[in-house]
Amino acid sequence: MDKIHITELEIETVIGTFPHERNRKQPLIFRLHLSGDFSAAGKSDTLEGTVNYRAVVEKMISLVENSSFFLLEALAEHCAETCLEFPEVQEVTVGITKPGAALRKEVISLEITRSK
Repeated sequence: MDKIHITELEIETVIGTFPHERNRKQPLIFRLHLSGDFSAAGKSDTLEGTVNYRAVVEKMISLVENSSFFLLEALAEHCAETCLEFPEVQEVTVGITKPGAALRKEVISLEITRSK
């Protein structure tokens, strides 16, 4: 299976369960790993047979900026569903890092993998 990686995608949204998290947007960092058979695009040198990663990024930005989930798990699930709407994507791994979630300097992140 071929993979397209979209990393370091920063999008701001309302996320969290605490009251102070519900009244302002905060940045999240996304990692998307899209899997499928993209070999036709490699042979034809056209977008036919692959996923247009710009379209994926635009959908992700729209989804995340307009959401207000309490949990990263719920947001990740919706992001995975959105990526799997593209017919060429057979499997997706969504990673989300929430820089402001830690008490000190530790990093909090989540990763899920979903397939059709």
